Formats: sequence, structure tokens, C-alpha cells
Amino acid sequence: MLQLVEQPDPVPGEGQVVIDVEVADTLWLETAVRSGAGQDYWPMRPPYVPGNGVAGRVMRLGAGVDSGLNGRRVVAHTGNEGGYADRAVVAADALSSVPDGLDLTVAAALLHDGPTALALFDITKVSPGDAVVVIGASGGLGVLLVQLGRACGARVVAVARGAKLDRVRELGPDAVIDSEHPDWLAQARATLPAAGADVVLDNVGGGLGEASFALVAPAGRFSGHGTPSGRFAQVDQTTADRHGIVVTGIEAVQMSEDDLKRYTERALRAAVAGTLAPVIGQTFTLDQAGSAHAAIESRAVFGKTLLIARI
Repeated sequence: MLQLVEQPDPVPGEGQVVIDVEVADTLWLETAVRSGAGQDYWPMRPPYVPGNGVAGRVMRLGAGVDSGLNGRRVVAHTGNEGGYADRAVVAADALSSVPDGLDLTVAAALLHDGPTALALFDITKVSPGDAVVVIGASGGLGVLLVQLGRACGARVVAVARGAKLDRVRELGPDAVIDSEHPDWLAQARATLPAAGADVVLDNVGGGLGEASFALVAPAGRFSGHGTPSGRFAQVDQTTADRHGIVVTGIEAVQMSEDDLKRYTERALRAAVAGTLAPVIGQTFTLDQAGSAHAAIESRAVFGKTLLIARI
């Protein structure tokens, strides 16, 4: 159950600030944790406030915080919980200023997917001319991966399904494949060089992600970081080693606080430059957080799902 409750306004401690939240990010992972999955990694015990990313203005400063931060437009990660709220306490060091002219809603949409997309491109060493397959291209992360691939001069094959295909085509990939088609794998292979894809970025996991491993060329790279299917793709490491394929997973994008802030600020700059333009498919008010989770779990959403903190 997700319920809206009223609590006293939070008080910042030393080195902390209170953010007047305008937009909160949502993640598929938060729906899984709420359901009780992954307790070895995310041992959340109700009652708790979900959410790990907010955008808004600094409204109150704790001791030792630079007074110049007061009133500044910022984004911040809240540390696994506390984001689904109209006030959030975070460490001043965790704040990233939102550039002038960049909407806070766009900044919130980049909070998690922006750093992850940029890190994945660094990890898999995507280069101009590479053939890149994006599995699950219609999600918030998938959209950004398609955009990054186009921006760097890669050949991008976007894999999505059903009614989302037309919107994926609007992103301008070189090919769009319907994963619900029985021979989608053969169709995808026909769009690639004879050897296969240089990089496969699996945002879905499960059987779809496992099947996509067959598209990777010898000496290629496969990132199995997605779990919306319910589990990560399981890749045979012996086969990967035999073909010189580098396989990485979700562990590769678990960043230190410093790296996360660095990638966040890089994503905000990329948005100002027009390289990254998150697609905000749907928004819900804070009291509709349950509906937001239901929409994400249905896998019917396109792009990012955000919570507007004003009811």
C-alpha cells in the first residue's frame, strides 16, 4: 500500500539542506522493492518513504552550509528513500545545480537514467560506427541510450514492442524491431553487420535479454543491467569467453557518490546541449504514487514516469 500521510517538515542537520520538492523521480526498481523483492540488497521495511531522486529549490539550510545555496534550483539523490515527498533532506554536498533554462521536470527525468546511460556508454566503449542494439528502447533509459548512440555516430537498432514502436521510431534509430514478433531476432540480425552487434544494451532482462546475447559479434560487449522482466539475463560466461565477448551487469553501474554526482552534472549539461532529451511519458501527483507504480509494473508506459509533488 502506498498512502499519502502528513508529517512535520524535516529539519536539516549540519551540512544538510531541505529541498522544496517540485518533481520526484520514479524507478521500476522502486516497485520491486515495494513488493518485497531483493531483500538481500534493499532491506526496506514498511513504513518507509520510497524515492531516491528529487528536483526543486533549496528552502532551508543546516549549520555550516553555504548561504549561497538558499533558493537555488537543484537535483539530488536522497539515498534509497525519502524522495516521494514535498520536502526532502539531503546533504549539501549531494546537490547538483540545475542550469538556467533547463526545466526542473527534465532535470528530474535525468536524475537516474542520465548518469546510467552515460556510464553504460563509457563501460561498453561505444564508438562512432559501432552497431549498437538497445533492448527495451521505449523506457526512460532506453530512450536516452538511443539518443546517445545517434549523437556519437553509432548505428542504432532499437528493440521495443507493440504500440510503443511508432514513438521509438520518432527517436530516429537506424532500425526498429518489434520484440513481440516471433522472428524478431532474425529481423534484428538482418539490420546488423555480418559479424553482429558491437554492443548490446539489455534494459529488460529475462528471456528477451538472453536471446539478444546471440546478436553480439565476436569481441563485442554485452551489458545485462535490466530486470523489468523480473530477473537479469543469464549469459553463459564460457560462451562469452570463447568469443571474446565482454559481459557486464548491474554491478558495473553501481557508482560512488562522487561518480554519481559527476555523471549527473554531465547529464544536465548534455540536456542543455540537446544531446539528451528525456521523454516524459506520464506524470502523476504525489497522492497518485500507487497509480504510478501500477503503470510502471504494467510495462505499458513510455519514457519516464514522474511524480509532481504539488497536489
